[in-house]
Amino acid sequence: MPPGKVLQPVLKMKVDELFLCWLSEASTQRMLQDGLHRIKAPGPAALGAGDAGPPEAWPPACRPAAPEPSGAAAATPGPAPALPLGAAASPRLGPHARGARRSAGPRAVQAKKAEPLPPATSHSIPAFYFPRGRPKDTVNVDAIITTIERTFAQFPHERATLEDMGRVAKACGCPLYWKGPLFYGAGGERTGSVSVHKFVAMWRKVLQNCHDDAAKFVHLLMSPGCNYLVQEDFVPFLQDVVNTHPGLSFLKEASEFHSRYITTVIQRIFYTVNRSWTGRITCTELRRSTFLQNVALLEEEADINQLTEYFSYEHFYVIYCKFWELDTDHDLLIDAQDLARHNDHAISAKMIDRIFSGAVTRGRKVQKEGKISYADFVWFLISEEDKKTPTSIEYWFRCMDLDGDGALSMFELEYFYEEQCRRLDSMAIEALPFEDCLCQMLDLVKPQSEGKITLRDLKRCRLADVFFDTFFNVEKYLDREQKEQASLLRESESEGPELSDWERYAAEEYDVLVAEEAAAEPWDEGYEEELSPVDQKLSALRSPLAQRPFFEVPTPLGDVDLFEFACGDEDLRPL
Repeated sequence: MPPGKVLQPVLKMKVDELFLCWLSEASTQRMLQDGLHRIKAPGPAALGAGDAGPPEAWPPACRPAAPEPSGAAAATPGPAPALPLGAAASPRLGPHARGARRSAGPRAVQAKKAEPLPPATSHSIPAFYFPRGRPKDTVNVDAIITTIERTFAQFPHERATLEDMGRVAKACGCPLYWKGPLFYGAGGERTGSVSVHKFVAMWRKVLQNCHDDAAKFVHLLMSPGCNYLVQEDFVPFLQDVVNTHPGLSFLKEASEFHSRYITTVIQRIFYTVNRSWTGRITCTELRRSTFLQNVALLEEEADINQLTEYFSYEHFYVIYCKFWELDTDHDLLIDAQDLARHNDHAISAKMIDRIFSGAVTRGRKVQKEGKISYADFVWFLISEEDKKTPTSIEYWFRCMDLDGDGALSMFELEYFYEEQCRRLDSMAIEALPFEDCLCQMLDLVKPQSEGKITLRDLKRCRLADVFFDTFFNVEKYLDREQKEQASLLRESESEGPELSDWERYAAEEYDVLVAEEAAAEPWDEGYEEELSPVDQKLSALRSPLAQRPFFEVPTPLGDVDLFEFACGDEDLRPL
């Protein structure tokens, strides 16, 4: 694979997309059919460059001049021009000399008469590229519009507010929590309500141009002139989820935490869905993910913590508390020294430097003056605690690939392993020599090319977490050394609804945080009445928020800056 191509899947995807789009155009199909007919049609081959037909058919300007009589009888209008000085006489001017040369100027060429093409023997190539979904013949647009109009007729003045859009979403055949995108897609944020005529015009256009849920969702949330979603596009949708989902009702009294929760969910969406690392979610990426299925589950699942892939509040609470512990000055930015304290300095200093080098920040503006924001910390923590997912493998591969050539050389592996050896020596633990460690890792990964390890090799080996921890996480390296490799492989091959490493970590850390807070709370008269499981859960969710003072309350539309946060005079304290 050419250097520099492994970490650039976007270019190949875009080239394939453009090629398929060009190949499915009608003009391209006509051109291909014409070429096939020319190949199949019998007849004389086209004239070559030297076959111009008989001289009689040439135009007068291109016919050869008649030979002039020789001798004195040939009257000439004037003396012949002399050859330039030093020009040798041509041997072709002898008795067997050829006729006068043709003019070197432009000459007319007789066009070949176009032969009528035989009748078409094949059908047109059907369209096979549908960036907005494959059209469905069974969709009755008029019937859907009629249902929507009947729903609007139940509202005052046939205008729907955001609270009414749930019924409109059902009339459109969409999940309940599409009500926010439908409302904002029809321009409801400007007037506070949507008229039936404006909504019908908008939805008719969506049905005509978008033929699956992914294309419709992107069309409703995207900015004008775009065909993709950026992080800010998700804010109104998620603000509506925070305001109306029963599993987040306790957040109504702590609106200053809306922006933190929304930021966390957005980063998790892009972490999982945006596989191209562009910061732009396309219809194709959304279609390949499970995000829209999780949006549909919001209506069915009252406990938001059951939706662990994107929306879990418990996961947000763990991430935010971990960030708060590192952010000692509480400016919502952490530097390399702050991040190095994560998990009791488990990650090597060289890897911390690589994280702050811009290798995995994807060009965000939050990285300034050697600091990263809470949004970047979300990516770091999920990647650190679950190194088996495709995004986490790409995350750490980018950090270890010092020269950016798309492969890990033996020099790069030794560069990171040197610090591991020094840290093990400081702990009075004998480190394995690099040559022996390298043999183990090559046997573990089994790279296709000798002398280098590619991203594809790590994704295929199913033990990328063992590989990464060996080179930059001394705590997890020692933990894994106590386990047999066979047991690690069995764990990676286990099937069924087992928790991922991240879900297991988040559940354990949440229980620890709740227990620490419960121990810190003063008892009333030395004891308290035992709470029911439901009350215990609500108390665990509310109590961390009740102890924190407020930030500035965001606007109803969730005017959230995803990258920079201005703190007030008082700090938010998670514990």
